[in-house]
Amino acid sequence: MKLARVLAQVVATRKHPFYHGRKTFMVRTLDLEGKETGPAFVAVDRVQAGVGDRVLLMQDGGSARIMFDAPEGPVRSTIVGIVDAVEMTE
Repeated sequence: MKLARVLAQVVATRKHPFYHGRKTFMVRTLDLEGKETGPAFVAVDRVQAGVGDRVLLMQDGGSARIMFDAPEGPVRSTIVGIVDAVEMTE
């Protein structure tokens, strides 16, 4: 699991049937200081996230396909939580 920020909603008029009725967002992972890192990529939303939200991101296609009950679904990254706070201790 990773922390990420939702950057924008992705809308496609032509898409694989798996994506019909599912919200997709551009996200970018966050480092421990909350700074965006790496390239942006598309993730499927499971928790009604919105643009600007800090989210918990799962990047495992097998688990995502089980979660969506879609054994052949072309999915890898899934938003599985909206993060309210991060508390770190040493």
